[in-house]
Amino acid sequence: MTTPARGVGRPRVSSRETIAEAACELFLESGYEGTSIAGIAQRAGVSRSSFFNYFSSKSDVLWSGFDERLDRAVAALATPGAGVDATGVEEVLAAILEGMEPDPLALAFGNAQAMGLEEELQRESALRQGRLATALSDAARGAGVERIRADVLGAAYAVVVLSSLRVWAEGGAGHGSPLAQLQHALPRIADLHWG
Repeated sequence: MTTPARGVGRPRVSSRETIAEAACELFLESGYEGTSIAGIAQRAGVSRSSFFNYFSSKSDVLWSGFDERLDRAVAALATPGAGVDATGVEEVLAAILEGMEPDPLALAFGNAQAMGLEEELQRESALRQGRLATALSDAARGAGVERIRADVLGAAYAVVVLSSLRVWAEGGAGHGSPLAQLQHALPRIADLHWG
C-alpha cells in the first residue's frame, strides 16, 4: 500500500514558531521594510489569515514573546505592596528575562543592521521601556516613595531590563543569558550619579 503524495501548499501543522522563523529568514534576506506579511505567510506555507491568528503585525513577530512576559510583570507590579522593597521588584524584573531563549527579538537585536531594524527596535523598545517604567514608578509610589524618586527609579530599572536583553543578544546567545546580564547590571543603578 502506498501513501498518497502530499500536495503542495499549506503544511499539516503550522505554528507560531514556523511563522516567526520564516519572518526572521526574510528580514535577514530582504530587510524588515522589504518583507511583507504576505511574503512571510508564503514562506511559512500558511495563509495570510493564518498569520493573523498568531500575530497582529510584523513587529508583533519580534515582540510577542517579550510582551507576554512584560504583561505578567506589569500585573505583578500592580499588586498591593509590590514596590515595598528592591528585592521584590528585582524578582519581578528577573522573571521577564529568566529562561528567555534565543527568539525572534534576540535575533533582531543581534542582527539589527542587517535586518534594517535599528529604528523599529529603538521605537518599540522605547514604548515597552515606558510602559515598564510607569508600572515600576506606580509600584514605588504605592510603597510611599516620593514622585520624582519613584519616576527616576522606574525609568532606571526599565532601562536595565531592555538594555540587558539587547546587550545579551548583541553578544550572541552563547555568552551567558539575559538574566545573568540583568543581574550584572542591576547593582549599577545604585552607582548612578553625574560626576
